[in-house]
Amino acid sequence: MAEQAVASLEQQPVYKQELKRSLSFWDLLIYGMVFMVPIAPFGIYGSVAQGSNGMVALTYLIGMVGMIFTAFSYARMSEAFPIAGSVYSYAQRGINDSVGFIAGWLILLDYIFVPALLYLVSASALHDIVPQVPIVVWAVLFIAINTVINVRGIEFTAKANKIIVILELIVLAIFLAVGVMAIIKGVNGADFTMKPLYDHSHFSMNVVMGAVSIAVLSFLGFDGISTLAEETKDGSKSIGKACVYSLLAVGALFIIQTWVAALIWPDYHAFKNPDTAFYQIAEIAGGTWLKVLTIVATAFSWGIANALVAQAAISRILYSMARDRKLPGFLAKVHPKFQTPYLSTLLIAVVSVIVTAFFSSQIGKLSSVVNFGALSSFLFLHLSVMNYFLRKKKSKNYVAHLLMPLIGFAVIGYVWINLDPLSKKLGFIWLAIGIVYLIVLKLFKKDTALNLE
Repeated sequence: MAEQAVASLEQQPVYKQELKRSLSFWDLLIYGMVFMVPIAPFGIYGSVAQGSNGMVALTYLIGMVGMIFTAFSYARMSEAFPIAGSVYSYAQRGINDSVGFIAGWLILLDYIFVPALLYLVSASALHDIVPQVPIVVWAVLFIAINTVINVRGIEFTAKANKIIVILELIVLAIFLAVGVMAIIKGVNGADFTMKPLYDHSHFSMNVVMGAVSIAVLSFLGFDGISTLAEETKDGSKSIGKACVYSLLAVGALFIIQTWVAALIWPDYHAFKNPDTAFYQIAEIAGGTWLKVLTIVATAFSWGIANALVAQAAISRILYSMARDRKLPGFLAKVHPKFQTPYLSTLLIAVVSVIVTAFFSSQIGKLSSVVNFGALSSFLFLHLSVMNYFLRKKKSKNYVAHLLMPLIGFAVIGYVWINLDPLSKKLGFIWLAIGIVYLIVLKLFKKDTALNLE
């Protein structure tokens, strides 16, 4: 693997090291956990429970398995190409320049809109508690806080991440402790059962996979670790390890918390409002104080923690694509003091304000767009692994470079097929715009194509 990485580096453009290398493996691990949000199911539990016929734990287990194979593909490519840009850089070098642009364009659909989605969910949650404050005001407050932290530097972001992830885990531990006690006492008819993992009488693979297409939103973020390749001091292998380990850790937490919640409220058809289902369960398990605690935790973990790292990730992708002259050059500007892509960060802040205002009452539509971009780019990632190692490098390691990415492609492809029609419609419109833009680049800026063969 080391020889392959050296060989691949010799073929790629040589970039000046502008971003500050300051992150350790543990920083990356925490970054991935914060991005995925250990309590992410709090916000979408109702939709997943109803969509899976109550088999919420099974839904998250399948999602985790599919994402693990995707994480392995990220690990393979990050070792071969330890540079910023995520799937954009990997598809660009693993297949070709044009495919790389399309993959990058698709991941932009995820990363550009996901901060706005996070701000919107958080602002809506707080608006329910303090209705006097408009949703837009909460959103702008979150955006301002995160932008300042990200411009100041990735080290500052990493320090904030450690505090936030600890607080999230404390809230989760409180819920699990109270929840288990409620199950032991038989609150709301609760009883220990395997049904959240597998209920034979209601099982249908198509139904469960449809729910996975919703739950996958909780897993989006581990891939953001790869955008920090040029700010990691321990080498490229830390990227791959952090992707896999953070996914395993958070995936296990997703399964445990949704299992407990499903046992406390087994009648998944009886939710007053699917968007606030988890908070109803928390109230039954522990009372109003636990309901308020989970609402506040969701708001700040999505609006500050998750959005913080999401904004950092997309700014690095914009930086990488602008450096390759695929996007306007100003996006590749690095702050002279903090050594961060500050103009890209500011642009995302502006876009987030606009998108949040536009989709203020359409969270479902916004989340569907995010999922299309992420899953589509993951498909390109798996193809990149197979093409680069098997065709270009003549690898004989068929397990790592064929079987594993092939399984990942199949699982993600199955989830992709089960995305809702609106998601696909909006996604293909975005893809068409990207293709037209690529043609314009080829026709009028022929020097933008990198020779990576």
